[in-house]
Amino acid sequence: MVDAVTALGLASSGIGALGALLLFAEFFQEPNYLNYDSEFDSYNVEIAPAEVHEYTWLGRTGALLVAVAFALQFFATFLG
Repeated sequence: MVDAVTALGLASSGIGALGALLLFAEFFQEPNYLNYDSEFDSYNVEIAPAEVHEYTWLGRTGALLVAVAFALQFFATFLG
């Protein structure tokens, strides 16, 4: 059996990896105000301040998971 400290460290690493993956996906999303026109090979920026969303729930969840992973790793360090 794995002791509790090692299991907590491994769990925090898994949570951190999942959070980092979600943040990675967040950074490479195309913004909703940016449109690509393949006919002219150019991008159009159409910004309406009420409709712009800077972050999605994907990035917020990823950041929260990374923060929880750091907290668990910190806690596991002091337990071990």
